[in-house]
Amino acid sequence: MRRWIVLGMALAMLGAGAVAQEADARNVGDQLLTFIQSTAELVGRGVVWLINLVLPADRAVGPDLVQPLGYLGLITILLLLFGIIEAARKVIWIVVIVGWVLLLVRIVLDALRAS
Repeated sequence: MRRWIVLGMALAMLGAGAVAQEADARNVGDQLLTFIQSTAELVGRGVVWLINLVLPADRAVGPDLVQPLGYLGLITILLLLFGIIEAARKVIWIVVIVGWVLLLVRIVLDALRAS
């Protein structure tokens, strides 16, 4: 009987912890979305500023394009980063393959020299 009470209390404590973690996860999610929104706005303002430098003063881009340009800028930055990472991954694979080949050659040479 005592085991069931202890088990019930443990499950209740785990359930309370799960609810607290879910609230923390929502808070983290809200903070992440706020960060993305703020970053997109910052990038958008920068892009609008750069475009307005090129355009004549009477043809300036309005502030209503800050958010769309910001999100498009963020997506472009992510694409560039993933492209760089993909290229780096290929280089790393080449280095790993060359390393294995050299290691195998060394093992074979050591085996031939020992006999």
